[in-house]
Amino acid sequence: MSIHLVGGGWSPDDTELYDLFVAEAAVRGAAVGRSVPRIAVLIVVADDSPSAEFRDGYPAMLAAGGRCEALTTIVSAGDEFDTRVLSDVDGLLVAGGLTPAYLDAVAPLIDQVRLLVADGLPYLGFSAGAMIAADRAVLGGWLIGDVPVCPEDAAEDLDEVTLADGLGLVDLAIDVHAAQWGTLTRLIAATEAGLVRGGVAIDENTALVVGEGALAVLGTGSVWRVEPQLDDGGEIVGVSVGTLGVE
Repeated sequence: MSIHLVGGGWSPDDTELYDLFVAEAAVRGAAVGRSVPRIAVLIVVADDSPSAEFRDGYPAMLAAGGRCEALTTIVSAGDEFDTRVLSDVDGLLVAGGLTPAYLDAVAPLIDQVRLLVADGLPYLGFSAGAMIAADRAVLGGWLIGDVPVCPEDAAEDLDEVTLADGLGLVDLAIDVHAAQWGTLTRLIAATEAGLVRGGVAIDENTALVVGEGALAVLGTGSVWRVEPQLDDGGEIVGVSVGTLGVE
């Protein structure tokens, strides 16, 4: 089973990007006798973000054609999810919106999510859900010191680039909406400043799939890999950037 990290962007016709995730959930469901997998969909709403259209349409897109049962739980920013949302499910999808609010909302679930994913539960993080999947999660921000490092509109209601302990599912920092929001430069600057040890910035309508084998990239965009360049003493002297491409 895999960890699927989606860089944001969606439409009712985007079902192909989720085929592998749903198929993995179906395998897990079949092991307990279920013909239709049950997928927990967690959404946190802050100031009507994500929109009502997303809150209704995104789970419907996931379950299109009856291929899965989307068990959607919606909480308001400042509230937390009850651990019962993870009971008797075959997959977990953490959706998008205000990233700091998502990390706060999933706090009671973190240990349980780690255990379930280690046991083979497929995980999909969409936008904010992808960012908080990391060991050290980039929560947002647009400044390092007094220096702008990405557009202020992508700051997630934070000024300084802010990191926190995430779900611990992947060991790379994750940023999203890379080409669309200009957040690749935030990850580059955070890496050069030593705030993170490199990571990936994922375009919209694109997924990075982390499983037992090689990394896979699905969708229409790119996954940008950012790595620090070190001198002989281990000091950061620069950053390299490349793409993982699309399969």
